[in-house]
Amino acid sequence: MILGVIPARGGSKGIPRKNIKKLLGKPLIKWSIEAAQNSNLIDRFVVSTDDEEIAKISKECGAEVLLRPPEYATDDASTVSVLKHVISEINTDIVVLLQPTSPVRVDNLIDRAIENFINSNCDTLATGYNSHHFEWGQFDNMPRQKMDGFFHDDGNIYIFNKKIIESGRWVGDNLFRMELPGLYNIEIDDISEFWANEGILSNLKK
Repeated sequence: MILGVIPARGGSKGIPRKNIKKLLGKPLIKWSIEAAQNSNLIDRFVVSTDDEEIAKISKECGAEVLLRPPEYATDDASTVSVLKHVISEINTDIVVLLQPTSPVRVDNLIDRAIENFINSNCDTLATGYNSHHFEWGQFDNMPRQKMDGFFHDDGNIYIFNKKIIESGRWVGDNLFRMELPGLYNIEIDDISEFWANEGILSNLKK
C-alpha cells in the first residue's frame, strides 16, 4: 500500500496557526489534502495532528485524521517520529510525506514522484533543486555558472520505504533526487514565503 501522510501540528511558531491560515481563500492544509485526493497512486492518506481545530477542518475537507500523542507534537519531535507513529497504526509499504507548507503541487507532481520512486527502486526520494548558495566570503567572486552546486531538498514531497522509517532514519542508502522548477521550491516558514506562494498559485490559476 502507498500511504500519504500530511503532518500538521497546532503549535507553529513562525506564523501562528499556519496550517489553517487562509491561502487564496482555503486553509493552507486544504491544498495538500486536495493534492492527495487528486493522486491516482496514493491508496490512502491521513492527516496526523494533535490539534482539534486542524482535525475538524481536515475532516470537513474530506481527509481521514489520525490524532497523534502529545509527545509527537512538541518543537523537538522529529518528522521521523511522527511517521513512525503513523505506520505503527496503519500498515503500509510506502510512505509519501506531504507537508502543508508546500502548497504548490500541480501537473500530477505526486504521481510523478511515486513513479520515480517505484521505477528507480530507491528507498528514499526527495524533491528539490540544484542550489548555488554559499556562505559569503567562501568564494572570490566566482560566477554562479562555474559552481557545481548541490541538491537541496525543498520540503515539497518525500517518499520512503517503510523500513527506513521503522529504523528511525530520514534518508536511506539508495536516494532519488527529483529536481523541480522554482515554482515548487518555496516552503512556507515565514510570512514572506506565504505571500510568495500566494503569488505563484494566483498566477497558476490564471
